[in-house]
Amino acid sequence: MQHPPLDSIRNIGIISHIDAGKTTVSERILFYTGESHRIGEVHDGEAVMDWMPQEQERGITITSTATVCRWGGCRINLIDTPGHIDFTIEVERSLRVLDGAVAVFSAVEGVQPQSESVWRQADRYRVPRICFINKMDRVGADYRETIRQIEEKLGARPVLLQIPSGAEASFAGVVDLIAEEFLTFSEADQGRIVERHPIPAEIAEEARAARETMIEAAADFDDAILADFLEGAPITPERIRGALRKGTIACRIFPVFMGTALRNKGIQPLLDAVAAYLPSPRDVPPVIGQRPESDIVDTLLCDPAGPLCALAYKVQSDEGRKLSYLRIYSGTVKAGGALWNSTRGCFEKAARLFRMHAHKREQIDEALAGDIVAVAGLKEVLTGDTLCNPTHKVILEGLTVPEPVVALAVEPKGVDDRDKLLPALEKLQWEDPTFRVHEDEETGQTILTGMGELHLEVVTDRLEREFGVQVKTGRPQVVYRETITRPAERQEVFRTEFEGKVQGGEVHLRLTPLHRGDGVRIVVPPAEVLGITRELHSAITDSLTRGSSTGCVTGYPLTDLEVRVTAVPTEPGITTETGVRAAAGRGLMHTARDAAPTLLEPLMNLEIITPGEYAGKVLGSVQQKRGRVEGIVSQGSTEVIRALVPLSEMFGYMTELRSATKGRGSFTMEFSRFDQAPVAVLQQFGLG
Repeated sequence: MQHPPLDSIRNIGIISHIDAGKTTVSERILFYTGESHRIGEVHDGEAVMDWMPQEQERGITITSTATVCRWGGCRINLIDTPGHIDFTIEVERSLRVLDGAVAVFSAVEGVQPQSESVWRQADRYRVPRICFINKMDRVGADYRETIRQIEEKLGARPVLLQIPSGAEASFAGVVDLIAEEFLTFSEADQGRIVERHPIPAEIAEEARAARETMIEAAADFDDAILADFLEGAPITPERIRGALRKGTIACRIFPVFMGTALRNKGIQPLLDAVAAYLPSPRDVPPVIGQRPESDIVDTLLCDPAGPLCALAYKVQSDEGRKLSYLRIYSGTVKAGGALWNSTRGCFEKAARLFRMHAHKREQIDEALAGDIVAVAGLKEVLTGDTLCNPTHKVILEGLTVPEPVVALAVEPKGVDDRDKLLPALEKLQWEDPTFRVHEDEETGQTILTGMGELHLEVVTDRLEREFGVQVKTGRPQVVYRETITRPAERQEVFRTEFEGKVQGGEVHLRLTPLHRGDGVRIVVPPAEVLGITRELHSAITDSLTRGSSTGCVTGYPLTDLEVRVTAVPTEPGITTETGVRAAAGRGLMHTARDAAPTLLEPLMNLEIITPGEYAGKVLGSVQQKRGRVEGIVSQGSTEVIRALVPLSEMFGYMTELRSATKGRGSFTMEFSRFDQAPVAVLQQFGLG
């Protein structure tokens, strides 16, 4: 099989707020690149990228989907990501391995809350982006307002490479500012033919001003362009594109394109931009890894002949077996080859390799550095694991996994369901690091925790459809956090006799409250400072880490406090690893109880879009839910209300909002932070 040159590979993702048109853009990309022969529409449940029944029924993307297409000499590995906040881990793990992204914005709604979230995720991984302003044909479309919001809300520098001709129903096409051409898209053949015309006279002046602004941006990355621009000398399109590419790859500018994917306008220039401005695997910085149990850091170049290094960014349950998605950073993976899982410390076998086309597979013999492929046969691998050569062991940085905030109790309906429930839940946990399962010690119920109501609804739906397990569910519950309100110290001594041998340990702890959002900070001085062995030091650290995840009163995890070990007195023949582990765990629980513990509840950023005549009623309902209104923006006949609301008040809100607005209102919600729970909740848990 012929492998393309590294310079011609583009690993990109499509990211945006829900309903901005990501999947519609992806479907057009597949159509115009020839990978699909008909356009599948999201609203018809026929989109290639939304292949799960749950996605087709709801008209939303739930899981990130990978596919491959070719355009202009480039092979594009494309990942379509969800826009719903409940499935944010899919965006996180995709951005962790991608080299570039296309951020899709609605020309009507502009920069929405989840647009901000995915943009920040991309910032964290320094992923270069180009922007596509979609829905230019919709009533209320305003690309200038969207540009303003990108600058203000995202703190980014958008650079227009196109301007539109017309808007809303009169949107006809776009002006290519570099080539100085007016592009239209033939409606007779679903936009396949891009027709090029002179720039219409009515927008010629606007195009000239926009082109000057674009060249000024390009000049920031090429001094010769600036000199020629000031002298009025001609500047070739190739030079402009080269300078803009430098700025884009450096994440200093973000080229902007526009169109309407549903009406088949603007996608081919977007594909040209992916090839022209987004980086190849050679253009991104080398990946950094660390040798296991060592401080040695490895810099791995994207070289098929180098030592193998790959990251398992996604694991999928495929008919009960694992299908692992890998981004290969260095080296080559061959079908049937042995790999070392340096995260788990074990050998794995890559039984078969696939290039994925959504849920369909194309079997391949090998995959090289710079590629994204799926592997069958890896038994122990989980999301975030590093796979490498056993002769060159290295561990890559994993993923940032958000904490789940909603819990749901489930019970099997029948005897057969009881036997199948836990194995099915284990397989679902392979796939999703934000989905957790535990058993309530008091009630014996199985508790599922996830990112939101929709997340857990999809999980229970998949249990029945894919695994044949029927369950009864309770009402979703909020996942709180415990914290402390004052400092406390304690000397915890543990003694017990087991099989004639005394197991003992003593640990001195100091707990200090931290600011909201600081998390848990466990400070254990080096073993030499404490005068203990490394085994005892490791046991204390592990015990405190485990203890902080189970809390001290309610069983919810601890947060926003520092746990500091001040001393570990030892007695020869008495102090053991088991003893100090028990002393640390019990000491943490008792010290936290002495530190006036309290509960924190999750607060959500809420954005409601409602017709103006219902705004008063909606505002009243938000305030009844202990919500704090933070802003109201008028957009034509609609009002956009932004508020901070406790998650506990938001269960079933969609039904309430539809009733209040006669079905015309909608809302989106994302996690903001944890803050003090009300007295009623504290009393419920015996903390009031």
